[in-house]
Amino acid sequence: MKTALSKLMAAAGACLLLAGCAQLGPPLPPSLELPKPPSDLRASRKGSSITLTWTEPTLTTDHQRVRYLGPTLICRSTESEMTACGNPVATLPAPAAAPSKPKQKASAAPPPPQTYTQTLSLADQSDKPEAAITYAIEVLNRNARSGGLSNRVHVPAFRTLPAPVDVETTLNDEGVTLTWTSNGEPASHAGIQYHYRIYRRDESTGKDAIAGEVAVGAPGPMHFLDAAEWEKTYLYRITAVSIVSRPGGELQVEGDDSPAVRVVAHDIFPPSVPSGLQAVYSGEGQKPFIDLIWAPVTSADLAGYNIYRSEANAPAAKLNTEPVKSPSYRDSAVDPGKTYVYSVSAVDVRGNESAKSEEAGETVPANN
Repeated sequence: MKTALSKLMAAAGACLLLAGCAQLGPPLPPSLELPKPPSDLRASRKGSSITLTWTEPTLTTDHQRVRYLGPTLICRSTESEMTACGNPVATLPAPAAAPSKPKQKASAAPPPPQTYTQTLSLADQSDKPEAAITYAIEVLNRNARSGGLSNRVHVPAFRTLPAPVDVETTLNDEGVTLTWTSNGEPASHAGIQYHYRIYRRDESTGKDAIAGEVAVGAPGPMHFLDAAEWEKTYLYRITAVSIVSRPGGELQVEGDDSPAVRVVAHDIFPPSVPSGLQAVYSGEGQKPFIDLIWAPVTSADLAGYNIYRSEANAPAAKLNTEPVKSPSYRDSAVDPGKTYVYSVSAVDVRGNESAKSEEAGETVPANN
């Protein structure tokens, strides 16, 4: 009997001990399911369009996985500080499904970014360089409650100029020339500079490059020369850029783009015609020859020169088989008693040849 009682008391004690070990602390209150406010809100502006980008919350404020999300409020203020959303400028609907739980934390892909674009009205834009608009977002749960505002972003609200609408291009021996009409700077633009930025896109690679910039200045025709690479196809567009200098650095906002203009940069332009050709005979006591010299052609794509010679009113014949690299040439295939007339042309790397230079003649003395 005593043995049975002892076993019963030991079992009861063990149960009490196990129950005490399982109690790790006071019971937790139920989660309020408040989405953790995004901290990566970003903003970009192009012309009158402002695009907001952020990551949808996957955790609640008490570090639990989000099970349900409600609408997202887009908050805006003309004040630099924003403590509450007030009247949102837009309400985005709740997602169709809750954020999925990653299978493996190490290899989980980040959730796709969320975006919202707002168009600034003319009243929203200002001629004051310090003008700015503050944005934040507030993600609600299904009970229309939130964990607070996201980080705030400040978007410049100073004016941008319209893009040109009459961009034209022409090819010449120096590259591509763009022409357009400028509407000029605003009457009041203290502290703001305005430039036209010219973009060039290589059609084969799809890559953009800034070809250059020109100050907007007064109304009227404008032009820009782009020394582009030949034998490529480009798409050109122009945008007006508003530039403000601030203590923290320069701030730039691009306006809208002009329509793109397509250009096939095919080089059909020869180098300049050589000038200053002189022919000088030498040969006393040695095999006779005639030296030619001329002013060098400075074209960037110059491949060399062709040398032409005629005699006794015969057609001119080319003396060289490959372009002559330097602005000089020695003709050793001359005979005594003959007069030779020379001219020189320039040729580029694509085989475009200039007109011939002015002629220069020289006579080889007859043998005594």
